[in-house]
Amino acid sequence: MVGMTGNEYAQLITRYIYANYHARGIKIFREVFAGKTVIGKNRRIDVFVVDEATNRAYAIECKFQGTQGTADEKIPYALEDIRALRMGGCIAYAGEGWSAGVLHMLRASPFAAYCLPAPALAPAESTKELDHLLAMHFHWWDIITRDKKPYREVHATKLDL
Repeated sequence: MVGMTGNEYAQLITRYIYANYHARGIKIFREVFAGKTVIGKNRRIDVFVVDEATNRAYAIECKFQGTQGTADEKIPYALEDIRALRMGGCIAYAGEGWSAGVLHMLRASPFAAYCLPAPALAPAESTKELDHLLAMHFHWWDIITRDKKPYREVHATKLDL
């Protein structure tokens, strides 16, 4: 994964979302123009997800850092820009090249989600942060409660005491 480009990572995230959530009635777009950034540049959203039934949208900026480099310097700006976006959105990130400080910043942000899908593209521990943000935004509560049974009141009997 060290040699993965940012575009390849964005495509991986797109494929993952399509494989797992397309049946829910979403459409996924790549490289969508979405106004101006916080410094006045044209903003292009890497992955743009639209729920057709509710007309809700979610913007995902994809950041992959395979080796140490200058991408670290762009993360504070990227987080500020996603916060300023006037719709739901996050930064999906992965890779081994992040500095400790930037990795801490990403892990602590409610606007960032670690996501590195396996080749099978199935939901896993390595995708749960992005799954959670999508579930919260689109109200897909079954994603949050996956593998859990609803609470059911059981009345105590003499045998239970």
